[in-house]
Amino acid sequence: MNSPVISGKKAWLPYILLLSVLLVLPGCSGNTPPAASGSTAPEAGPPRKLTLMLDWYPNAVHSFLYAAQSQGYFAEEGLEVEIRMPADSNDALKLVAAGQVDLALSYQPQVLMARGEQIPVKSVAALVRHPLNHLMVATGSGITRPKELAGRQAGYSSIPLYEAMLNTMVKHDGGDPSSLKLVDVGFELVPALSTGRVDGIMGGFINHEQLILEQEGDPVRSFNPVDYGVPDYYELVLVASEQGLQDSQGYFQSFVNAMRKGQQFVQAQPEQALKLLLAHQDDTAPLDPAIEQRSLEILLPLMDSGSLPFGHQDTSSWENVRKWLSDNGLLAADVDSADAFINF
Repeated sequence: MNSPVISGKKAWLPYILLLSVLLVLPGCSGNTPPAASGSTAPEAGPPRKLTLMLDWYPNAVHSFLYAAQSQGYFAEEGLEVEIRMPADSNDALKLVAAGQVDLALSYQPQVLMARGEQIPVKSVAALVRHPLNHLMVATGSGITRPKELAGRQAGYSSIPLYEAMLNTMVKHDGGDPSSLKLVDVGFELVPALSTGRVDGIMGGFINHEQLILEQEGDPVRSFNPVDYGVPDYYELVLVASEQGLQDSQGYFQSFVNAMRKGQQFVQAQPEQALKLLLAHQDDTAPLDPAIEQRSLEILLPLMDSGSLPFGHQDTSSWENVRKWLSDNGLLAADVDSADAFINF
């Protein structure tokens, strides 16, 4: 901002007064993002538009986002947020890395593996703090622990991570993972197990596939991978690109401020939060209210960060997951886990 040229000794007094006023006014630049530690939106100017790519179609795990949107928390932070559904579940990381969306939902192991492939993304918040993906077997299968799956057919959705999880669980439990008969069932996890095509599935979530199977009269026994050698990882994280963090970190902080308020709303009013979610369900993927209600009951404790702010990430978690991925040949040894995340 340029000051006018003022001549004469008497002109100095108003000039000094003008400077003293300017010192207490907000900055003049319209391109300056809000301070990273701030929790209020700019007083003037249009809202900053941000795009968020979901990991899947809208469901209970996204309730905090729709609460933040419908209750005006994003608007209070000076943001206008567009929530998009991916055409493919693998799209989110690619799109945020390419700068086609500002933020995306993904998974902790995938963020590390992406960085191993020189894809410049970082996690900015842990949303679901523990695995939802459990090994599932039919209760009538006679399988009571992971090692008993050895020599039998295990269905998975063509993801190397899931194969590594299966191998780790069976081996940790004293079985022979090399005897597993892996069957790529794609996204047909539920029918593959319910029809007996496979003896167990890896890739099904306890807040979705397990609930559907039980609702359809096919109860399952599930095994938490954390109990069988797989590190306790963040199932869902919020991701930005490194370039995005350089350009818009203040706005991302504002987004996190609003989503925290959204999660508080969900915790305090889960029934109302579900109504808000159901109002935003996608026509191509209609939701079952009973399933989503039970899903949210499962999710809330797994999203709870205790005395720490919602979204907080632990250094030890990132390093434990990095080491396990590296030990299983899924990650280059030179990936630094400390570079994969940032806390607001």
